[in-house]
Amino acid sequence: MHTLAPLRVGVIGAGRVGAVLGAALADAGHQVIAATAVSAASRTRAARLLPGAALLPADDVIDRVDLILLAVPDDTLDDLVRGLADAGAFRAGQIVVHTSGAHGLAVLQPAVSCGVLPLALHPVMTFAGQPEDVLRLAGVPFGVTAADEHRAVAETLVLEMGGEPIWVEESARTLYHAALVVGSNHLITLVAEARDLLGIAGVEDPARLLGPLLGAALDNSLRYGDKALTGPISRGDVGTVRRHLRTLVEQAPESVASYVAMARRTAQRGLAAGRLKRHEATPLLDLLADRSTATDLDSAPSRAGTSVVAS
Repeated sequence: MHTLAPLRVGVIGAGRVGAVLGAALADAGHQVIAATAVSAASRTRAARLLPGAALLPADDVIDRVDLILLAVPDDTLDDLVRGLADAGAFRAGQIVVHTSGAHGLAVLQPAVSCGVLPLALHPVMTFAGQPEDVLRLAGVPFGVTAADEHRAVAETLVLEMGGEPIWVEESARTLYHAALVVGSNHLITLVAEARDLLGIAGVEDPARLLGPLLGAALDNSLRYGDKALTGPISRGDVGTVRRHLRTLVEQAPESVASYVAMARRTAQRGLAAGRLKRHEATPLLDLLADRSTATDLDSAPSRAGTSVVAS
């Protein structure tokens, strides 16, 4: 592994990500000398993970360092970079790294105009902002976007933090991030939804049911993709899906729209993957078409082409 000479590091945003990555850079031999921390939680986090770092305004942090780590929310990054560049905060030769998954290098263009070396390094991991998060970086993929002449620097920084660089083209950055949101954030929502529905059904410990099932489903889906699909949609059981919808309308109406959306997409993917035949998928898709409230379930055909009365 290539190594960089020890750098003076400044962290703009001592949140869960910034503080952890700053600590990882410190463990690699760099010196985190300054950070921004506005909230009480971020100040506490900085004291725990970035001991010795002075807490300063952003322009003062940048003035003191060689490497600037921008770890701020996606929607604030553009204005932050532009404002700091307009204020003359950056200087030629500095390395500017942002940790946003949604952005590539374009958002750093105002800083590039000041002569900095721009990198987009996004850790594909969720953080709690605790010291153990630094250890969890071992082997974690980082979505990396960098100019060809800067790839060695980007790779070295990721490896020094314990991660694994995965190269993402600038033009693919938004799609890359959307995929991660679907896989991670939406998964949390789905699991929480399943827990709530089991609670409504009277199950005292939903996690006990879901743990083994979801663990196996996740493992199988990562191994086999759409071929891992099981359940009523994979069997074309339109009557079961209709009964699900009726019950949700009665007992959990706020869950109907998400059930319909996911069931429709599952049927479409099952059809494309060959898990469903066309004659099995069509009644399901007819039942689910443009239906977010499931108030007219008897009008959709059953698997056999006739209405199915819920039992």
